[in-house]
Amino acid sequence: NLVLCSKGIPQTLAAFGLEAFLDEAGCKLVFYLHKVVRGVSLSTTCLLSGFQAIKLCPSISRWMDLHIRSPKCIVSCCFFCWVLHLVVNIHIAQYATGPINSKNKTMDKIYLYCSSPIPGRLVFSVTAVIFLFTDSLCLAIMVWTSSSMVLVLHRHKQRVQHIRSSRLSPRTSHETRATHTILILVSMFVSFHALAAILSYLITRLQNPRQWLRNIAVLVASGFPT
Repeated sequence: NLVLCSKGIPQTLAAFGLEAFLDEAGCKLVFYLHKVVRGVSLSTTCLLSGFQAIKLCPSISRWMDLHIRSPKCIVSCCFFCWVLHLVVNIHIAQYATGPINSKNKTMDKIYLYCSSPIPGRLVFSVTAVIFLFTDSLCLAIMVWTSSSMVLVLHRHKQRVQHIRSSRLSPRTSHETRATHTILILVSMFVSFHALAAILSYLITRLQNPRQWLRNIAVLVASGFPT
């Protein structure tokens, strides 16, 4: 909800012609909040998928010895994700500024309602590496845990197949429905976040990106939260 509100509401207002409805403090707050909650959403979704895999997969439970302790760790880990992203994204408040100033050529129009100084090559490279690493790590963990759960469900379905074969029931098995749900979730998770990261990189590096490209980037970034 915070991801959608922090970017969707300002973008919608700007689409209706309101371009300077945020001052500098408002721009800093909106962009900082969006970056933080976007990172928290990414991390916690990946985290909860990991806890599901720990509870479902016996091999992971024995390896990590977290089968019993995992429910108690969820709140602490989610709190840690909030603190981590609040600290990591603090630099956003330094760069986002108020309404676009057409006289200042060192300013870059981020969206229709805020602007930002064009980052130096070093700053951009360091920031890009940090966020690329964290996003890639979350996506990799999500794919790994989801694949583990699908494999466990498939093996369980094979083990109980001879029991269900004696029953004349045309309904889809619980394992199949759970597998479809997991595959849909991980496919949307990876595709939306990967595409959003690519579009964000293009917008940052292009000298004068088209407005339709910015709109598509906002739409894709809102896809998975929706």
